[in-house]
Amino acid sequence: MVTLQQLEYIIAVDKYRHFVTASEKCFVTQPTLSMQIKKLESDLDVTIFDRSKHPIVPTLLGEQIIEQAKEVLFQSKKINEIIENDKNAINGELNIGIIPSLSPYLLPRFIGNLSQKYPDLNITVTEMLTEDILLALKNDDLDVGLLVTPLNEKGIHEKSLFYEEMKLYVNPNHEFATAKTILSTEIATDKLWLMSKGNCFRTQVVNLCDYNSKLEEKKHFKFESGSLETIINLVNKEGGYTLLPELASLNTTTEGILRQFSNTKPLREVGLAYSRTNVKIKLLELLNDEIIASIPKHMLKKGNGEIVYWR
Repeated sequence: MVTLQQLEYIIAVDKYRHFVTASEKCFVTQPTLSMQIKKLESDLDVTIFDRSKHPIVPTLLGEQIIEQAKEVLFQSKKINEIIENDKNAINGELNIGIIPSLSPYLLPRFIGNLSQKYPDLNITVTEMLTEDILLALKNDDLDVGLLVTPLNEKGIHEKSLFYEEMKLYVNPNHEFATAKTILSTEIATDKLWLMSKGNCFRTQVVNLCDYNSKLEEKKHFKFESGSLETIINLVNKEGGYTLLPELASLNTTTEGILRQFSNTKPLREVGLAYSRTNVKIKLLELLNDEIIASIPKHMLKKGNGEIVYWR
């Protein structure tokens, strides 16, 4: 007879691709975990893992069994969710991943209210790149990600939250500071400061202005950062310009000048993403509501802007 415990074990081995690590994560001894998986394979008369490979990998049939195991465990966990919802209790764990270009500007807007309203809810927030968030969601290491959408990622649900205009932040001595018009195609020069590779906002900026990486060769000082605050300070002191999402632009000092494009209103869509096997729907709804309440009303609609895609 197949047990839920056995299903948890094969999912853990698939996730960590190592029997010892999987047993540690499941808080059992390695012999116990191995014995239970062997028993499952024997009862089903199948081979779930190819033990000749290093790291260990599931067989083709094993992959199908593991996917079904995830679905079975998901359905079993929903029983607890139904009970908790009936009690109207807000507790447990909520693990959030958030991208670096959002974290300093979005997180302070809602996290205090969320934690104060629900003191029995333990919240953990980790700053991560988008690809790392997606991997963590699929591995059930995170409950939800706050990032730039749309993603169109298999196995991931997403919900849009708000729309930020992408604005130009210019050193006062640069010609863009006083230009009557600025076209998005004009900013692809060696004076443009960019976030480091792996950040989705960098990709959006590159896509918006058709930036050519060869321009980097013209820079006498080459620097890329995962921090928008660092880039803002570089614009202030070293000159040039960068692009900022709207929430970030609300936090800037008066040292630089914010400009809008004449030919377009570029937007980045911010949303939350979660695994299709996530059972913490009620907590995600509370998170959604707190974020929406913290955002300026004009940012909740697309308006007349155009979404800049990054994937």
